[in-house]
Amino acid sequence: MYQPLSNEYAPFYQGYIDLASAKRQPILKILKTQLNTIDDFLADIPAKKHDFAYADGKWTVKQVLSHLIDTERVMTYRAMRFARNDQTDLPGYDQDAIVAHTNIDQYSYDDLVDELVMLRQANLFFFKSLSDEDLKKKGTANGNTVSVGALLFIIYGHVEHHFNILKEKYLKK
Repeated sequence: MYQPLSNEYAPFYQGYIDLASAKRQPILKILKTQLNTIDDFLADIPAKKHDFAYADGKWTVKQVLSHLIDTERVMTYRAMRFARNDQTDLPGYDQDAIVAHTNIDQYSYDDLVDELVMLRQANLFFFKSLSDEDLKKKGTANGNTVSVGALLFIIYGHVEHHFNILKEKYLKK
C-alpha cells in the first residue's frame, strides 16, 4: 500500500497527509469512500447556512465549496502533468484571489455540491489509471517537490480539513 514519504511533499501539507494516512487503506478506496461522505455531509447543511460566514473576512459555505472544487482541479491537474512525465515547474495559485473573483451568487448551493461530486467522480477515473510507479513520480509545483501519490493524499486531506472547519465554525448552533 502506497504511503508518501516526507520528501514527496512540502511540510505545509503534513496535516492533509496525516488525515488520509489515518484511514490505513489504499488511497483510491479512501477517495471513493469520501465521495459518499461529501454528498451526505453537504446535503445536511441547512439552506440558511449556505451564505453564512462565521466571521468577517471568512468565506461563506458556498465559497468554501467553490474553493474545494478549484483546489481539487488544481491538484488533479498537477497529478496528471507529473504522472505523464511533464517536468515543467508549475506555478502556485492564490486561493483568496480565485475565491474573490468567483461570482458565487451565480451558483446555487446544489449546483456547487453536484459539481464537486461529479468532479470527484471524473477524477476517480483518472486516479484509477495510475500505476504504483506513477504514484511515485514527482514534479515541482509552487516551488516545492511533490509526488503524484502525495497529491492524492492532499486532495483527500484538504476536503477533510475544510469539512472539519465547517463542522466546528459554521455548523455549531
